[in-house]
Formats: sequence, structure tokens, C-alpha cells
Amino acid sequence: MSTGSGADSAPAPTSTHESKPGGTFSSLKIRNYRLFATGAVISNTGTWMSRITQDWLVLSLTGSATAVGITTALQFLPMLLFGLYGGVIADRLPKRKLLLVSQAALGLCGLALAALTLSGVVQVWHVYLIAFLLGMVTVVDNPARQSFVSEMVGPAQLRNAVSLNSANFQSARLIGPAVAGVLITTVGSGWAFMFNGLSFGAPLIGLLLMRTSELHKAVVVPRAKGQLREGLRYVSGRPELIWPIVLVGFVGTFGFNFPIWLTAFADEIFHGGAGMYSFFNILMAAGSLAGALLAARRRSSRLRMLVAAGTVFGLLEIIASMSPYVWLFAILLLPIGMIGLTTNISANTSVQMAADPAMRGRVMSLYMMVFAGGTPVGAPIVGWISDTYGVRTAMAVGGTFSMFAALGVGFMLARVGGLRIKVDLRPGHPHVRFVPREQLATAA
Repeated sequence: MSTGSGADSAPAPTSTHESKPGGTFSSLKIRNYRLFATGAVISNTGTWMSRITQDWLVLSLTGSATAVGITTALQFLPMLLFGLYGGVIADRLPKRKLLLVSQAALGLCGLALAALTLSGVVQVWHVYLIAFLLGMVTVVDNPARQSFVSEMVGPAQLRNAVSLNSANFQSARLIGPAVAGVLITTVGSGWAFMFNGLSFGAPLIGLLLMRTSELHKAVVVPRAKGQLREGLRYVSGRPELIWPIVLVGFVGTFGFNFPIWLTAFADEIFHGGAGMYSFFNILMAAGSLAGALLAARRRSSRLRMLVAAGTVFGLLEIIASMSPYVWLFAILLLPIGMIGLTTNISANTSVQMAADPAMRGRVMSLYMMVFAGGTPVGAPIVGWISDTYGVRTAMAVGGTFSMFAALGVGFMLARVGGLRIKVDLRPGHPHVRFVPREQLATAA
């Protein structure tokens, strides 16, 4: 266990391999990031097991897609209400220590739901309450975890590490639903929740074993008045930040309601039960994993790619919503997962690389608040549309919103002062910024 003074007083590492991008898995050369990634894949597997089991448990208790939507909404409602304050906290405190507290709290929530389910007393309001508590912890955990990546790997490896984080998450998504499906049908939902709670021991061990002297020096912002407003002003004046955030807000609110759609397609449309629902999630994860690995090989982050991916993502959802055959619907989940993850990674990396380090916690909290915090708005709406007009209509509506949002953001990016994207990936200070069209040649 490290006994150093912490990430925020540590000098930047001097080893050359940590500053040179290259290769799909180049970030894994860094010891601290390997520990982080190893712990994450274990806890992410538990998280996916819990998500699948939670959605199926709520559907079993209530028989309502709206109830599934409410559960999802409650888990993300705190991000909508308090997300920006989480970013202020992440900028003020050492992120490694903050993550030790938040990851332990997430594990305790998982163990509480396991105890309720295994004892046979679980009711839907218990699930609602724990979903809300998970959301409260995530308010701080998300911006701290997102911005801590740059402390582990440095700016030159940031895109690769963000992509590998997504690949890590999607790899767990391949395993978690499959294991959850087996556990639900054999020993019951409680054991899936139990594994999730215990799985958070892995990232806690990884954080404790990190060498704080090898972390890149972080900026800790002293406590002061007006830091929340300062962050909002900072983002609002930069098109390279505001438009990716706007796009992921629409996509997150209306296009990423897969817990509602996949449960309803598996249960109501194709009559396949929990096993089919798990299979649908595995296919989504396989496509997402492919998208993450492809993104890890790219060395630039282009907003044109973000707009194109968002447009195609929405169009694919519309097509899938009309699929009359289970095999066709299943096949379409692969590119939906791949393009959806490409949209997320492109936006996430563009925003992180364009944000000043002293503002990164607040910027990423706004990003996550818009992306995940839109779910409390979108999930009940989509759930109601699904119950009232059918899941096919609900999924088509989500895809339509995503597609037109991407087209609208692309139109605005083309109009904003004739700006064009300039990407600089020189070691030490990579960034994404906008430059006037007439200056593009000299800026290159």
C-alpha cells in the first residue's frame, strides 16, 4: 500500500513510455492505470450483473415498463439535480482519496440490495431507494473517476485511456449479462446483487496499491465562492465544449434507454424471457467493445466523426424498431452498440482534451450531468410511450430525437463563425480547438 502524500502533491513522471502514444493498449504500460483497469473490469462486471438483474426484478415485481423507466430515472436523477456540485467537489479534493470513499459506498449499496433480495422481503420501493442512493454516490464518483484518468496516464495517452476504459466497461458488459441470466434462472437475483457488492473490493485494492509518486501532478482548486458559475461560464464560451455536450444530452436522454427497450422486446415482442434479454445485452456489448477498440487506435478526436456517429446511431435505432424478426433485431444491436459507443467516446475525449485541467472536474460533471442526468427526463417518457403505444414506437422516437439532434449540432458547428476543428497531439499539450477557416493553413 502506498504511503505517499497523494496524487495532488506528486511530481509528474519522467519515464518516456508514458508520454508517447501508440498502439491499441499503450496506456496499459503504465502501472497505475493497469491497477485501475484491473479493478474496473471486475467491478464493471458486477455492475452489469446488477443492472440486468435490477431491471428484470422490477419488471417481475410490477409487470410494467414504466416502473423500469422510473428505476432508471431515480438512479440518474441525482446527476441531473446535483451533478455540477459533484464536479466542484472533484476539483477541490484529491481524486484518488475521493474514489476510495465513493467506490466503498457503491459496494455497500450493492450488498444492501443483495440482503433484501436474498431474505425475500424486497419490494419495488426498496429498489427505487437504492437506485437513488447509487445515483447520489455517482454524482461525485463520475467526475472524479473521469478526470482521474489524466492523472494516471498524462495528456498524450488520454484518448487511448478513455477508449480502453470504454472497452473495459463493454468487456464486462459481455460477461455480466450472461452470468446474470444464469444466476436469475438458477439461484435467484440476490446472488447477482451480492457479487456486485463484493466486486468493488477490486478497485479499492487497486487504488490503495497505486504509486502516488508516479501520478501526474493534478491541480487542486482552493475552495472559493462562485466556482460553479465559473465552470458554467467557461463551458458556455467554448463551442468545442458546448456542442458535444448538447449532442450527448439528446442522445443520453432519448437514445440510450436500452433497459426499457430490450426488456420489452425480449418479453412482449419476441417472448424470450430473461435469457433473451441477457443475449440482447451481450450483442450490444460486443458491438460496443468493437467500437471502443477501434477508437483506441485513433489518435485524433474529430467532431465531424461525432456528428456522423450520432446521426447513424439514431437511424439504426429507427430501423431496429421496425424489425419483424428476432434475428434481424439481434443483428442490428451489434452496429447500434458500436456506433453508440463511438458517439460517446468521441464526445468524451473531445471534451476532456479541450478542457483546462483546473476546470476538468466541473466540465466532466456537466458532461455527465447532461448525458446521464437526462435519463430521469427521458426514461419515464420512453417508458410511458412504450406502455401506451408500444415499444417499437418508443424506440423509433428515441432514434429520431438522436438523429435530428446530431444533424442539428452538425449544422450549428458549420455555422459558428466559420470555425473548423484543429487537433494538436504534440506530446505534453494535446488539445482540440476551433480556429477560423482562413487561419487553418497557418495554424497547422
